[in-house]
Amino acid sequence: MNDSLSVWVAGARPRTLPAAVAPILAGAASAAALGDHHWGIAALCMVVALALQVGVNYANDYSDGVRGTDDDRVGPLRITASGLASPSAVKRAAFLSFGVAAVAGLAVVAITGHWWLLLVGAAAILAAWYYTGGARPYGYLGLGEVMVFVFFGLVATVGTAYVISGEAPWHAWLAGAAVGALASGILVANNLRDIPTDRLSGKMTLPARLGDRNSRLFYLALVLLTVLTVVAFAALTTWWALVALLAVGLLVEPLRRVLGGANGRGLIPVIQSTGFAEIGIGLGLLVGIYLA
Repeated sequence: MNDSLSVWVAGARPRTLPAAVAPILAGAASAAALGDHHWGIAALCMVVALALQVGVNYANDYSDGVRGTDDDRVGPLRITASGLASPSAVKRAAFLSFGVAAVAGLAVVAITGHWWLLLVGAAAILAAWYYTGGARPYGYLGLGEVMVFVFFGLVATVGTAYVISGEAPWHAWLAGAAVGALASGILVANNLRDIPTDRLSGKMTLPARLGDRNSRLFYLALVLLTVLTVVAFAALTTWWALVALLAVGLLVEPLRRVLGGANGRGLIPVIQSTGFAEIGIGLGLLVGIYLA
């Protein structure tokens, strides 16, 4: 087995990490719109989100690897299926990441006193594991994009705003929808690329169920949802928040590829560019609030 750092970095799938960073930025923006700022809590929320994202990536690698789902892929390296790391080691890495998320989350709860949020944290960890783990993983049932929207969109964004400000205003939900839509877009692009192999292995993701054409239109709809929710966020806070729409420019090439029929490795750049655009949206909302 190869236990080098580069193998574990590849298994963590860095291209997906923007899905963890963006909602924390968006949540901090919503709290700042209320006049509340606490960068220490925001940093702890960032640790929670990043650790969960890395954990779900390792868990996905492990579960798909032992099921044989990853035996024939065109996407990024899978360290379990390729034999670069043992299944038990990848599983330990997943649970270690979940442990880091739990400790950071406990710190947030201890600082803010919102102990009921421990239940939300437990739900997030369970959702991370059962995406591809367990007897009936929901990722195989076409619910992956929905859960990503909920946990890496609404929950992470509104949760960050709440622990900083003690409130969950409407504009926090809109900010969560804006970044959550692109987080789902990352997964749509990933699963669109893998439709042929996923169907063969019985992994019926949402794109595998929707089909090629409808999945491409769904990606477009998610981009449009991001634009609409950013505008709505600006209407409720400050029009300076529209600076976030500059990040939409990063989606021009991904849209061209997706709507132009790109397949296989041609969709890999879409994943990375969508992630950068998501961070741009979250950062843009935060910058817009401070410009105001």
